Formats: sequence, C-alpha cells, structure tokens
Amino acid sequence: MSYFFRMFALATGLGMATAALAAVELAGVKVEDTATVAGTKLQLNGAGIRYKGPFKVYVGDLYTTQKVRSLDELIAAPGPKRLTMTFVREIEAGPFGKLLTRGVEDNVPKSEMSKLVPGMIRMGDIFTVNKVLNPGDVITLDWVPGSGMVVTAKGKVQGEPFKEPEFFKAIMSIWFGQNPADWKLKDAMLGVK
Repeated sequence: MSYFFRMFALATGLGMATAALAAVELAGVKVEDTATVAGTKLQLNGAGIRYKGPFKVYVGDLYTTQKVRSLDELIAAPGPKRLTMTFVREIEAGPFGKLLTRGVEDNVPKSEMSKLVPGMIRMGDIFTVNKVLNPGDVITLDWVPGSGMVVTAKGKVQGEPFKEPEFFKAIMSIWFGQNPADWKLKDAMLGVK
C-alpha cells in the first residue's frame, strides 16, 4: 500500500470519526452530543423536531447514561437524565402547559392522576410565570437521583425539584408513553429509525 493511500485512508477515517462525534443541527438548533447533569456526563440518546401541523415548534433532545428505546428503559436507566426543548417559534406558554397536562392525561391511568395533581399545578405555575416562549428559549427537564426533576426555563431553575419518581415518569410519558404527543419525535429521541 502506498504511503499516499495510507495517509488518505487515515485522514478520511479521522474525518469520519470526528463527524460522528460532532454536534448535529436541527431546525437551526445545535444539538450537542453530550450534556452534563449533576457531574455526570450523558450521551445524546436522540433528537428530533416537534411539529404542530406544518409548523416546527421545538427541537427535543434526550440525554442518558446508556441508550434507551422505551419509556420503561428510560426510567430504569441508572443515573441522571435530561430532556431539552429548544423553541424555534414563539408560543404562548399557557396553552403549551395545557398541552403538557393533556399529554400526561393521555398516558397515565386515571387511577394514578390524583397523586400527580400537586406536581401538575406546580408545572402550570412555571408556564404562568414564563408567559411566552420565544425562538431560542430552552426548557430543560433534568432527573437527578436523590433530588428529583429539576426544571429550568430560559436559563433559570424553576423552584424546588419535583421529588417523586412517579411524577418524572408521568412527565416523560408525554414524549415516550403509549400515546405520545408526536410519534416521529418519540422515535427520533429514542433513536428508533
């Protein structure tokens, strides 16, 4: 094998490896390949675009310690987890909060809903305070073992963590449950092609 060919193959291989590790861009949003939550480095599990009709609403990405392909695997995975929504169009936060509530109702048995009411009220309060979500605004849902779910909106932590694992699972069911808000986004964030 000639020296030139070996160097070309090496350079091409390094270039491909670098591209595989690089962040991706969706709807103008840079999606990083890693995130750090509570000192733990997480890997991008998958990312996709949430559509409402023909309109792009936000880019959603999921970070975990290991690859997951379902809600049950996500909840069972050890360590922290992160779901991020980066908005690509302006939306009113109130109606968005109501859609989240509907997403929980669509995926959680009615017999379990009463336990979730206090958390749902707190989530509603978060969207009341953050009246409008503009392009570039980010909402992050971090699960931190031992602390709970930390909600960050527009760069600010929104109150105390939601401590109940059942509440975190209910919120995650909006995207990964049996009746997700957007099947294509579910598949994209779970890395299902």
